[in-house]
Amino acid sequence: MLSNALKVIRQYHNLNQTQLAGKLSISTSYLSELESGKKEPSLDILNKYSEVFNVPLSSLVVFSETLDGSQNMNKARAFISKKMLKILEWIADSDDEESNQRIKKV
Repeated sequence: MLSNALKVIRQYHNLNQTQLAGKLSISTSYLSELESGKKEPSLDILNKYSEVFNVPLSSLVVFSETLDGSQNMNKARAFISKKMLKILEWIADSDDEESNQRIKKV
């Protein structure tokens, strides 16, 4: 779920992978691997996301905590995290639809 959250955050800010990779000082291929879930982001990378998007690091960490499958994981936190992610996806999708409609008008 963290990989998907990182992708949605990028999409919400209308950045492509190349643009964000530059801001994070990482390669585009590494960013692609993070977003696809092939690689796990380090704390350093999450901190860079936090700085670039002006989001508390703790908000990003909430998503990572829901991934560990720990028995001690707070079910309410996991539920809320999933709902937050769905809301971000909906906003990103809405923005994409509005952009496509504007392009069709031109």
